[in-house]
Amino acid sequence: MRKSGILLPITSLPSPYGIGCFSKEAYDFVDFLASAGQTYWQILPLGPTGYGDSPYQSFSTFAGNPYFIDLEVLREQGWIEKKELRKFDFGDNPDLIDYEKIYFSRFKALHIAFERSKIGKDKQYLAFVKENQDWLLDYALYMSIKDAQGGVAFSEWDEKLKLKDPPTIEKSRKKYQKEIEFYYFQQYLFFEQWMRLKKYANDKGVKIIGDIPIYVAFDSSDSWANPELFQFDENSVPIGVAGCPPDYFSADGQLWGNPLYRWEYHKETEYKWWIKRIEYCFKLYDVVRIDHFRGFDAYYSIPYGAATARIGTWEKGPGYDIFKAIKKALGEKDIIAEDLGFLTPSVVKLVNRCGYPGMKILQFAFDSCEESDYLPHNYDKNSVVYTGTHDNDTLMGWYKSASRKDRAFCCKYSNFRKSKRSELNWEIIRLAMASVSDFAIIPIQDYLGLGSEARINTPSTVGENWKWRMSGTELSPLLAEKILEMTKIYGRF
Repeated sequence: MRKSGILLPITSLPSPYGIGCFSKEAYDFVDFLASAGQTYWQILPLGPTGYGDSPYQSFSTFAGNPYFIDLEVLREQGWIEKKELRKFDFGDNPDLIDYEKIYFSRFKALHIAFERSKIGKDKQYLAFVKENQDWLLDYALYMSIKDAQGGVAFSEWDEKLKLKDPPTIEKSRKKYQKEIEFYYFQQYLFFEQWMRLKKYANDKGVKIIGDIPIYVAFDSSDSWANPELFQFDENSVPIGVAGCPPDYFSADGQLWGNPLYRWEYHKETEYKWWIKRIEYCFKLYDVVRIDHFRGFDAYYSIPYGAATARIGTWEKGPGYDIFKAIKKALGEKDIIAEDLGFLTPSVVKLVNRCGYPGMKILQFAFDSCEESDYLPHNYDKNSVVYTGTHDNDTLMGWYKSASRKDRAFCCKYSNFRKSKRSELNWEIIRLAMASVSDFAIIPIQDYLGLGSEARINTPSTVGENWKWRMSGTELSPLLAEKILEMTKIYGRF
């Protein structure tokens, strides 16, 4: 069962419209994966993003990001013309995403297509709306009201809108009917294009590893439409919010700001919402990585309004009870537990009881001062090894900034000669591929030997993240052949 894959966010694919999408370049990447003998393509969350552009802060846990819709398909359908697309400014840097330009261009282009599509008569579209109405209706209404309110979160809306006063909501549905249908249209296109791409990948022997955050964003249709799921007061104001306490990496901790779950309510409903969420994920993905898995064992609660995460308390999560309910309802599913960070014995026990593979990060291994669980000789088979994740620097960037002692230990452990520093990435990749872990996932930047300029995200920072894009010329047949050779050598083909 030894397999391997590559981590590459959809956003980082090349495309002519400023951001990666479900375009020809995505299909080309699938072809590359297949030729390189890879079984998995791991992506980041696919939800619509807002301020900060983080895929882990989405306007809906069910909706898809309209930025990923391939505009070329709409042009081929006659819904928008090439000359119209040329008028929009999607950004002129092929290496970086300009989210502001994407925001002000993408929706205008989609709106032109919507007006010409006459989609309301399409049977497949109507079936999609009916099948997904339990989340789609709330999401489309939420976004329509949000647009009309200048983009502010629901916490700043009029009290009747904020608290979903039934007559006010019904009036809003009629008032924003056209806008609501536009959001239906976006979601239909997203789902239809994504499922076509996923089928293409599956037919090529490539499975998709999706990624879901444990929490939802406060500024989301989930929080607004289902306040009973969260630790809110009677005015839908959070009582506590999510984050991480201060540690070696951050003196103030990490203040994420997500609403915390009212786990007692979820237990009373036999985790109905979570089961629905996981079931939907397995329509979109073949394998699901659950972010911040330790939050199911115990979660860090920060008082709402706190400036930092310094003041907070650890509270008990649902533990195995939630996964017992999921398994009972859905059967055994291919889930990866993101079990990084400080792990207490109870977290380790939960991961083991669930039976899900945990994660091993090689960049965390080479601490010259102490023995590390992330060193390959300490792995067990039921794990997924990464050279790094979207939150890490690239291998080459990490090595450059590591301490002299850590670099020396890395070279000694991997039997790597400093004189061949340009090949360091391949030697660390070799450690991952040779390890006993059942799964090895390598970020594409590490195969390409890129430096810190190709980093995806730096936690606890805002403004420069989620922007990196791959050029259209880097995925050569020679690189695929080299990856395939290593994949065969270590029995992952």
